[in-house]
This record gives sequence, C-alpha cells and structure tokens, in this order.
Amino acid sequence: MTSTPADPEAHFKQQAGEYAASLVLPGMVVGLGTGSTAIFATRKIGARLKAGDLRDIVAVATSRATDAAARALGLPMLTDDIPREIDITIDGADEVDPEVNLIKGGGGALLREKIVAQSSHRVVIVVDAEKLSPRLGTHWPLPVETLAFGWRSQVRFLENLGATVVPRPGQGDLFRTDQGNIILDSRFGPIDDPQALAGTLDARAGLVGHGLFIGMATDLVVAGEDGVRHIERSPRQATP
Repeated sequence: MTSTPADPEAHFKQQAGEYAASLVLPGMVVGLGTGSTAIFATRKIGARLKAGDLRDIVAVATSRATDAAARALGLPMLTDDIPREIDITIDGADEVDPEVNLIKGGGGALLREKIVAQSSHRVVIVVDAEKLSPRLGTHWPLPVETLAFGWRSQVRFLENLGATVVPRPGQGDLFRTDQGNIILDSRFGPIDDPQALAGTLDARAGLVGHGLFIGMATDLVVAGEDGVRHIERSPRQATP
C-alpha cells in the first residue's frame, strides 16, 4: 500500500498515476514514463505485480532513471531495442491543450518518450489539473534536443523561428540526456500551430527530438480538486 503525499499537488499526481496503473492487464507490454507523476504509476504497477494482481507483464522504460526504479520494484524489463510492440504506455506531460496535444521533456527524456509512445497502441497521459492549458507554450517552454555538434547554430535557428532559447544547465556544464545530447529550452509563447512547428523542427538536421507530441495520446487522466477524470480517445496504431 502506498502512502499519501501531504502536498496537494503530489497527491493529485499520485491519484492520476495510480488510476492509470489500473488500466494495465495481465500479459501486457507496458511503457513506463518518466517524471513525478508517471513514477506513481510505475510504483503501483510494481505493487500490483508483487500482490499477484498482475502477471506475465514486461515493461520498457523511457529513461535510465525509470528503468532503475522499475527494476528495484521487481518489474521484468524488455531490452532497449524494444523487440515487441507496446500495449500501453503511461507517461506524464508538462502541458496539455484541449485537443490533448502535449509538451513533454521537462525531465529531459523526450526522445525516448516519443520512441516509446510511437511504438504503443495506447498512450495514457497522467497529469494534475495544473498542466491543462488553452494553448501549448502558454505556461511551458518547448524542450528541443540537439546533437552537441553545432548546437549554437540550432540556437540561432530556433531564435529565427521566434523563440527565446536557454540551453538547459546541468551539473557544472550543460544538461546531457541519456543519449548524450543537449536540451535547448525554447520559449515560443502560445503556439498558434503546433503541428506546423513540429514539422519544421522535424526537418532540421541536428535536431534529434522535440517535446511536441501531436495526436499521440489516446487517453488523458487528470486529477484535481474535483477528483479523477478519464478522457478516452481513439486507439492509435503502433508504428511497426
């Protein structure tokens, strides 16, 4: 049994994460997200497995930190080459618009998170109500992941698109992702056309990922003062 956090925001995150964990069924391949909300789902899945409520599941993590946490909980893990399609992924988001498009990447795992999401039949996004937004970019900068080679040229590119760019700091230097790349936190303000911006970023050599997740979520689980809401959308076809 998991304890209840004293902080109200953390409590809402726990409610959302544990609700989403109830959607995992025996025999599933499960994607485990990264961040302060998704970790509650991972812990609940581990508790269900230990209690015998779940069996025959295997998981794939969206970051090294999540992988370590899952292994410590006794979850069986797939290899990083993801040899099987993923039935369900549970992950958080930094900002969610009314069409359930997302900004992700506050924790720096956006590239792996997107690979796992695109490999999943069902993508369940868990958030507290504070993450809801009228337009992406209103409250959160857009993380853009770039190769270290030529990263200052990417700053100029993003600035020419209208962003205010801050290279994410790390311990003594720049933050490095699990892949050794750099994150450029790019504040565009409210984004008029997230899909068009995503296409522009996808076409730029050297940018290996960005935090715009357009049309990927099949479910949104929101926890707040009014309880837990579950919004279901059409299942997506995992990329082979």
